[in-house]
Amino acid sequence: MATAQTLMQAEGIIRKALPPVLAHSCRVANIDRQCLTLAVPAAAHATRLRQLTPTLLRRLTSHGWNLNQIEIRVQAGLLAQTRERPPREVQPLGRSALDSFQELQGKVEPGPLADAISRLLTHHGR
Repeated sequence: MATAQTLMQAEGIIRKALPPVLAHSCRVANIDRQCLTLAVPAAAHATRLRQLTPTLLRRLTSHGWNLNQIEIRVQAGLLAQTRERPPREVQPLGRSALDSFQELQGKVEPGPLADAISRLLTHHGR
């Protein structure tokens, strides 16, 4: 039980340090001595995590973890467990952005771009 709690604590710290999509698919598999093992569903995830390894080590060290290495393992079966999509981070357009789109709409010739701008403004209540 203590091991599971330790892994969950480390995973929580790592998830806060990663981009949402990557954090959603990454799992802490093991902590042995001063090495943390992360499991990911695909090689693309592993490549991105390897780039972020120094950042993750600094974050873990700042939270009191005595680690000096992170191993990344690709586990294809992990993909089946991460089928649900992570929550999207949607930020609504601000007033100045909408004003700029309104101004742009008046300058664009009729066509697909003008239609797209019109739909965007309609969607955002303009």
